[in-house]
Amino acid sequence: MATPEGTVQNELPSVVVHRRVDWHDTDAAGHHHHGAVLRWVESAESVLLIRRGATELFGRAPRVHYEVDYRSRLYYAEIIEIEIAVVRVGDKSVRYTFEVRCGNEVAAVGALVMVMTAADKSGAVTLPPNLRLALTTGGRQDPETIGGAPLATAAESRA
Repeated sequence: MATPEGTVQNELPSVVVHRRVDWHDTDAAGHHHHGAVLRWVESAESVLLIRRGATELFGRAPRVHYEVDYRSRLYYAEIIEIEIAVVRVGDKSVRYTFEVRCGNEVAAVGALVMVMTAADKSGAVTLPPNLRLALTTGGRQDPETIGGAPLATAAESRA
């Protein structure tokens, strides 16, 4: 069943974010720095949390596991897609998978696990019902472009 926004209610949420590889995302070798992937994934996660109304997780969701397989290089000004998907919601944690692509080429794949914490206690706390609902429904969200204006190709940007 689709909602007015065009999302499916009974599927775990996901989103694709489009952006350009910025100069600060690259290293001395000229391609993306490994740490850029985590920033891109967290940026896509924030889009997903905002879309699903789960912003109370901001500042309360430390990462407890992160894994990534790097498959190809990304270079300055290339247009990339970051897809993040909720694949499991536990009592206290959320597991995402992600893929970073440039065109049809997969540059990185991986997984990220976060837990919810409370400001006044140590350790993970149980996800409240409203967050569980937000992170277990909604299906694929509409894509988003970070940076506002539509992205031109790298060749167009150098012209």
